[in-house]
Amino acid sequence: MPPEEPCANPLLLQWVQEWVDQARDRNSKGLTTYRKAYIALKACPVTFQHPSQLQQLKGFGPKLCDRLTEKLEKHCRENGLPTPKRPRKSTASGPANQDDEQDGQERPPKRQRKAKPYVPTLRSGPYAIIMGLATLEEGSRTGITKPQLIEVAQPHCDASFTAPPDPTSFYTAWSSMKTLLEKDLVYEKGRPTRRYFLTEEGWEVARRIQHTLNPDQPRPAPARSEPELQEVGQALSRPVPRSPSLEVQDQPREESSYANVVTSGDSSSSSSALPNFRPIRLAPGSFEVQLVLDVREVRAKTDRDYMQNELSKKGINPIMRSLELGDALWIAKCKDANFLSRHGAEGDEIVLDYIVERKRLDDLIGSVKDGRFHEQKFRLKRSGVKNVVYIIEEIAMDSDTLDRRAEMVQSAIASTQVVNGFFVKKTQKMDDTIRYLTRMTMLLKKQYESKTLLVIPTEVLTAQNYLPLLEHLRIKEPATGHYISYPAFASLASKSDMMTLRDLYLTMLMCTRQVSGEKALEIQRRWKTPYDFVKAYENCGDGEAGKKRKQEMVSDQMGNLFGRKKITKPLSQKIAEIWADT
Repeated sequence: MPPEEPCANPLLLQWVQEWVDQARDRNSKGLTTYRKAYIALKACPVTFQHPSQLQQLKGFGPKLCDRLTEKLEKHCRENGLPTPKRPRKSTASGPANQDDEQDGQERPPKRQRKAKPYVPTLRSGPYAIIMGLATLEEGSRTGITKPQLIEVAQPHCDASFTAPPDPTSFYTAWSSMKTLLEKDLVYEKGRPTRRYFLTEEGWEVARRIQHTLNPDQPRPAPARSEPELQEVGQALSRPVPRSPSLEVQDQPREESSYANVVTSGDSSSSSSALPNFRPIRLAPGSFEVQLVLDVREVRAKTDRDYMQNELSKKGINPIMRSLELGDALWIAKCKDANFLSRHGAEGDEIVLDYIVERKRLDDLIGSVKDGRFHEQKFRLKRSGVKNVVYIIEEIAMDSDTLDRRAEMVQSAIASTQVVNGFFVKKTQKMDDTIRYLTRMTMLLKKQYESKTLLVIPTEVLTAQNYLPLLEHLRIKEPATGHYISYPAFASLASKSDMMTLRDLYLTMLMCTRQVSGEKALEIQRRWKTPYDFVKAYENCGDGEAGKKRKQEMVSDQMGNLFGRKKITKPLSQKIAEIWADT
C-alpha cells in the first residue's frame, strides 16, 4: 500500500511496508517491530543517503538496517544505479554532506572507557568476605579457611553465609565468593582444605572500603602476626558448647501443669459479677523483659535452630518452648523466682501486651483456603493481648500461583488490619523477621523495665470472667495495664481444655468453608446452641419441600444482612448439607 502522505524516503518506506504486510499474514512476532519502524520512518522529514543511518529512528536496529542495505544494493544492480556509500557517521543532521565519504575508509577506533574500580555493596556478601580477609596480615601465606572466614565475615553482612534467605533458594552470601574469584580479588590454595587470600587488587578494594569507613585510618585493619592468627583460627575451629534448652525438655510437664491453672467458671456469670482484687505489683528492676519463641518456628527440617541462633548472635537469647497461641510473645521474668507464688500467682513470668503470629506467604494462602486463618485470628482476639502483630514473609513463589491468589492475599491482609485491628508487618525473608523481633525486644525492654507492672492474681480468674474483666479494667484505667502470669495465659489460650460450648459451637461453624467469624457469630445469635441449630433443621420437615426449607433456612434469616454477615443461598445449602439430614 503506497503511503498516503509524501515521505522523505519513499523507497525505504515501501520495503518496510512490504515486511509489515508479510509479518501480518504470517502472524509473526516481529509485526510490532516492523510497525514501529514503519511509523517512525513515515514521520521522519529527513532524507537518508544510506539505510545504516536509520538506526537513529525508533524501531530500527542493526539487523533491519542490514536487510534494507541488501535490498537497496539489489535494487541498484537490477536498475543499473550507483550504490550509495556507507557514511562513517549516522546522524540526522546534514546527511547530504556525507556523500563524498568513501566506503573503504576505516572508522576511527572507539575510545575505550576506563574500567571503574569494583566497589561492593555495603553489608553484602562480597563486602563481608573482603572485610573478613582484610583481617589477615597483608602478604601472609597462611590464609584462612571457609569456616573461619564465615565467622569473621558474618558480622559485616545482613544475609546469612550458611542458610539461603528462604527454603526455595539455594544461594547464600557465600555464593558471592565466585564473583570475587572471577574478578581476581580473591584467590584460593590448598586441597582438600581450601584457604583464601586477597590479591593485590583485593587489598586495594579493602583499603578503599576502610578509607571510606574511617578516612583517618589508611590501612584496612591492624596487622596480626602469624602465630596470633593461628591462635584465632584454633579458637574459631573449637566447637562452642551449647546449653540445653530447659524449656523444651520440660515441655510435657508444663502442659500438664497448665491444663487446670484457670477454672472454666460459671457460664451464667456476667460482667456484673466481676471480682474485686488487689493487684500484685512488680517494681522496676525486679524483672527483665525476654522474648519467648515457639519451638516449631523453624527455617527448615534440617535447620531447626536457625532463628534461635541468629537471634543469639544479635544479643537476644530467646526462651524456646511450645506456645499454646502465637509464634512469639514477650514476658516479664521475675528475678525472684518465688515472688509471684507468695502473692497468689504461678511461676515467675508475666505475659506482656504483645504477641506475634508469623506467616510465610505460601502458608498464608493455605491457611486462608482451609479456614485455619480465621480460626487463628479468632483465638488471638480472645487471648486478651492488646497488640497482635501479623508478620507476613513474602518469600519467592511460583508467579502463576501468586497471580491467581494475589486478590485473596490482599483481601486477607486488609481484613486482618481493618476488621480485626491487628498490625501487619511485611518482610522479605526470615532474616528480616529476625531483625524485626530484635528491634521489638529492645523497644519493649525500654518501655516496660522502667515502670511498675500490675498483675491480676490467678485465683480470681476464670475462663468466663477473663475478657470482661480486662475490658472493664481498660475502660476504668486506660493508662494502666493489667497482666496475668504465663501459666494462666497458657491455660486460657488452650485450644481444647478451656473452650466453652459457645466457642466450640463457633469453631464448628467456621470449619465450613466461607463461614467467617462474623457469619458464625450471626448464626449463633439466632440459634444459641448446636442443639437448637439441629432442632431447627428437624422442624423444617421431610420430603422435597422440607429439603428445600432446610437448604434455605439460614439464607432466609441472614440473606438480607449487609456486608460480611450476609449468607447467600449456595452457602446456606452447604451449611445444610453438614448440619441437616438432607
